[in-house]
Amino acid sequence: MAENLLYGHTRKNNQNRIEKLSIISKALWRSKTSYIFITPYMLIFITFTVLPVLISIFFSFTDFNLLEIPKFIGVDNYKRLFLKDTIFPIAFKNTLIFSSIVGPLSYMACLLLAWVINDFKPVLRAFLTTLFYAPTLANIYFVWQLIFSSDSYGILNAYLMKIGILLEPIQWLTDKKYIVPVVLIIILWGSLGASFLIFIAGFQTVDRSLYEAGAVDGIKNRWQELWFITLPYMRPQLMLGAILSISTSFGIGSTITMLTGFPSTDYVAHTIMHMIDDYGGIRFEMGYACSIATILFVMMVSANKFIQFLLSKVGD
Repeated sequence: MAENLLYGHTRKNNQNRIEKLSIISKALWRSKTSYIFITPYMLIFITFTVLPVLISIFFSFTDFNLLEIPKFIGVDNYKRLFLKDTIFPIAFKNTLIFSSIVGPLSYMACLLLAWVINDFKPVLRAFLTTLFYAPTLANIYFVWQLIFSSDSYGILNAYLMKIGILLEPIQWLTDKKYIVPVVLIIILWGSLGASFLIFIAGFQTVDRSLYEAGAVDGIKNRWQELWFITLPYMRPQLMLGAILSISTSFGIGSTITMLTGFPSTDYVAHTIMHMIDDYGGIRFEMGYACSIATILFVMMVSANKFIQFLLSKVGD
């Protein structure tokens, strides 16, 4: 009797599995066109994003110099990073400072500018959109170098000396008192690009009838419209803009090098990206560079999860 019950239970479970597989296969077949179109992207994403991250994590546990076979050394790279490297605490602190200032400020500035510009007439809106997106298209940091040049011919120094505020030129990009504020201004200016374009596109997709329905439900001003209607409707664009802002703010390195040289005075603007470039591109200590990159990856993922949590509260 017990064997018959067990056999019937097993047979029923097998039938349930077959039915589930049949449902899944039918759903996949119905959506075959979508999967065909998404396959090239997924192959590229896995090949150039997922695999490099996994390979980097693996090499972070090795001693690897590109010339010899990687030697597994366990967590020695991480011990060296956290316990012996005197530059890493500086780079870690600077990365957190830059990301906590540049990321949120550029994100909010892009969102507010897009919100304001969205209400302009199409021709003016298109012109202003191009104007604000232009910094991402052209590398014009040499203009900022002219503005903050350390001699008396620098535009800012010349102007301040002309009106009597300065008696001698300030070393804007070499004096550690001024490097961080100047770099922050320039990076914030250059970050008003891709996220701004995404937000403009997001505002254009909002169904205008929702505002009429909101007015009936008691929404009284534009701020309430923004919080309860527009932003919840734009969650996909908000998330994409957040990801771009996070990537930009944590990946700051080349811009600072272009402005202040490598390394900056007393490492005052040294970031984790500078350490990766140093150990990976100059010293060829690839295992150690991969351990630094893994720490940066964990920081970016953690920031992304925090942003997802905050965006889930929009409209509540």
